[in-house]
Amino acid sequence: EVQLVESGGGLVQPGGSLRLSCAASGFTFGSYDMSWVRQAPGKGPEWVSAINSGGGSTYYADSVKGRFTISRDNAKNTLYLQMNSLKPEATAVYYCATDPYQGQWTQVPVSS
Repeated sequence: EVQLVESGGGLVQPGGSLRLSCAASGFTFGSYDMSWVRQAPGKGPEWVSAINSGGGSTYYADSVKGRFTISRDNAKNTLYLQMNSLKPEATAVYYCATDPYQGQWTQVPVSS
């Protein structure tokens, strides 16, 4: 059974940092490109970032470029998203995904 389990979310102040993790199991993690997606309250899903299977290529939405960093540890079957200089508009639930699977999500409220 494929499982993607996110962790690391929580309340953070504007300007703060947070690192999300996504633990994968049930498939050959190192063979799959992975993405982070977020969904703000009342809005549709927004793609945030992606990384290729080997970790050598990364991609970002313009809204997070320069502030977020995606990475992965294939030995640990884990995907990460380092989020710096967080803005209130980053408030959303975040989840990791690889077609056709996605995790349940972790909540990130950005507020003072």
